[in-house]
Amino acid sequence: MYSDTHFHFQHLARRFGMSGGAGLLAAMAGNGTAFGMDIGTRSDDLLPRMESVHESLNLIDDAALRHAAAAFVCFSAGIWPDPEAIRQRYAAVAELAAQIACGNGAHSLFPGRVRAVGECGLDHHWNRADESGLLEGERELFAMQLALARSLSLPVVVHSRDAFADTIGVIAECGYDCGVIHCFSYGLAEAKAFLDRGWYLAFGGAVTYAKKRALADMEQLLRYVPADRLLLETDSPYLAPVPLRGTVNTPLNIRLSYEFIASARGIPSESLCAAVDDNCRRLFLRA
Repeated sequence: MYSDTHFHFQHLARRFGMSGGAGLLAAMAGNGTAFGMDIGTRSDDLLPRMESVHESLNLIDDAALRHAAAAFVCFSAGIWPDPEAIRQRYAAVAELAAQIACGNGAHSLFPGRVRAVGECGLDHHWNRADESGLLEGERELFAMQLALARSLSLPVVVHSRDAFADTIGVIAECGYDCGVIHCFSYGLAEAKAFLDRGWYLAFGGAVTYAKKRALADMEQLLRYVPADRLLLETDSPYLAPVPLRGTVNTPLNIRLSYEFIASARGIPSESLCAAVDDNCRRLFLRA
């Protein structure tokens, strides 16, 4: 239960130390976590992230918890659209492809555990001005990673902030509809557009931030998403849910998001956990 489809383990390990990271993984295993995905943001970060997880796993004294934690951890590899990555996109995507091949290879620390490309996509909160073709390069970087995912038969973890029209436009042009819109931050109409194309939607701690006037709309959105397209995430160490907002988030806090979303949908948390676990298996653990 309490699968977490999006966290940044290396960032957590830097904050809490490797022993603290080991404690998080052990606690997740103790809670019965079925699936957890450590998310990439740079072309060259996959192998170092695997090393961080491996080192922390080795610090778990309890063999049963260590085995359980090693069993649920998977990885994505992708390039977040920062300006430098956009400018160096051809070399960056080549490096990303090489890291995925190595990370999924027989001699990897976690062979076959790279289960998605991402997070990648568009961010028009930070990338606003089309200086020197920045926005066109951003779209191209996204399209290149969609093409890479298709060539590897992997789903895509999409970052889309203040960029709905361009995001769905690039997806439509590429014609690859397989993955999840991470930290979904749009409304009902946008949700329908992604769902109609076959995408999953992931929600995390930010859903608990809705103020009273917006709460009804948020609850309507959470009820609208079909049970077989819904994923939950923390994006930790970011976006801690209420009442922990403003603190360092961890995968252990995802329980609060499950409880909030289950309440909005009018179902027990256990039912939501079962549905999300099934969705994780269907999307990320396909043969």
